[in-house]
Amino acid sequence: MNLLAIESSTELCSVALLRDGELFVDEILAPNQHAERLAPMVRGLLSRAHLAPADLSALAFGQGPGSFTGLRIACGLAQGLALGAGRPVVPVPSFLALAEQANASRVVVGLDARLGETYLAAYSRMGGDWQVAVAPGLYVREGLPALPGRDWVATGSGFDAFDWLRGAYAPQVANRVAGDLPRAGAIARVAARALARGEGVAPEEAAPLYLREKVALTTSERMASK
Repeated sequence: MNLLAIESSTELCSVALLRDGELFVDEILAPNQHAERLAPMVRGLLSRAHLAPADLSALAFGQGPGSFTGLRIACGLAQGLALGAGRPVVPVPSFLALAEQANASRVVVGLDARLGETYLAAYSRMGGDWQVAVAPGLYVREGLPALPGRDWVATGSGFDAFDWLRGAYAPQVANRVAGDLPRAGAIARVAARALARGEGVAPEEAAPLYLREKVALTTSERMASK
């Protein structure tokens, strides 16, 4: 299996190529440079692995949530390459990349959604893959979902940024991974398992996972929230 993955939901531009079990990775912290960086990084990675787009089995991308611009760029690039090569696309929630990277069996992921809100999801590893324990959603501090059981590992920028999020789940969380970002290598590993289950989609059906329709409030909305 040859699978190319792209993850740009944060300031990290990350691409990975899984070639018959061997992983090639290129990534760089480049805020607001996704459009300029990602395509050359993809070309360079394919060249390093001596592959052309037609040699790929599928394309994968970090679906989000995260930077609206970054998500659109990753999705569009994966769609374009997949259309040209006649291959499926595997959208992978960026939550799952962080869960995969946490090296734990129960992971709660909180992402800083700005405006005092968090994107949140939780996953348990079952039979070598992830099962949803808390479905991805957008939450405020007063409406956080219950987390079943204990011995969870917390990760993501939301747990880095918000003491109220850390405090809310302190009884259930046994450990925390600080400062991690979703990476394409984890997207590739999750996508490869999904592809083996036949979960790829046609390129035109792939879409980002926004969880929010906008990133700023109007003046009237800010006044009404006080």
